[in-house]
Amino acid sequence: MRLFFIGDVVGRCGRTVIHEKLPQLIADYSIDFVILNGENAAGGFGITEDIFQGFLNVGVDVVTTGNHVWDQREALEFSTRHHNFLRPANFPQGAPGKGSGVFMARNGARVMAMNVMGHVFMHPTLDDPFLCVEKELSACVLGEHVDALVIDMHAEATSEKVCMGYFADSRASLVVGTHTHVPTSDYQILDGGTGYMSDAGMTGDYNGSLGMMKDVPLQKFLTKLPGDRMEAAPGPATLCGVAVEIDDVTGLAKAIEPVRIGPRLQEHFPSFW
Repeated sequence: MRLFFIGDVVGRCGRTVIHEKLPQLIADYSIDFVILNGENAAGGFGITEDIFQGFLNVGVDVVTTGNHVWDQREALEFSTRHHNFLRPANFPQGAPGKGSGVFMARNGARVMAMNVMGHVFMHPTLDDPFLCVEKELSACVLGEHVDALVIDMHAEATSEKVCMGYFADSRASLVVGTHTHVPTSDYQILDGGTGYMSDAGMTGDYNGSLGMMKDVPLQKFLTKLPGDRMEAAPGPATLCGVAVEIDDVTGLAKAIEPVRIGPRLQEHFPSFW
């Protein structure tokens, strides 16, 4: 099966490129399942229900999040009504919504998607991500209960992301990092067959700072003063993510390559598409 994971969508221009490009990508390349990190989709801070529903309408199957999941207060309510909206699974017990689920792909495959947040340099500090992932992987076994299994590791430290990849190796189809908004070149298949990439990158305007207009964060670095509220850069956006070809028998990765579509970064389409 073909799975497409889309990195953090930032602001209106990020949403626009998803709406313009994704339906045709799904049709042209027979993509079976799409996961998108949407925690920055509402102006860079959180996600609304209307935005979430808009992603579903153009072919996204699951929306993951991270530390900005509750920035739009309405998410505290609508997260309880949508099974394919995921907040980090390692939030303490009693948090609204859920952090994982099993979903049906377009080709009939059963896909488990899981969202987890790292500890290092992250706020708030949630429960141990490794213990959380171990609990989930023990309860839902790749090749037995599901045909594919994907972990969105929303974290700052590359070392923590890499270790999560090794921790889940042979037990997940893909471990992919989000949060740092810069696509990495370390996409690979680990020894046990799990696809890995430290960061899928950002779907937004790269003529800025992490998808935000660059003047305000630049002045904060120069003056050490609070400054104005940051705003999402207006675009045009580059769509970034990672594509994985998953073995229908084992559920492990057969091929993995980045996807970059847009004006600022060198474009790249997977060779197996």
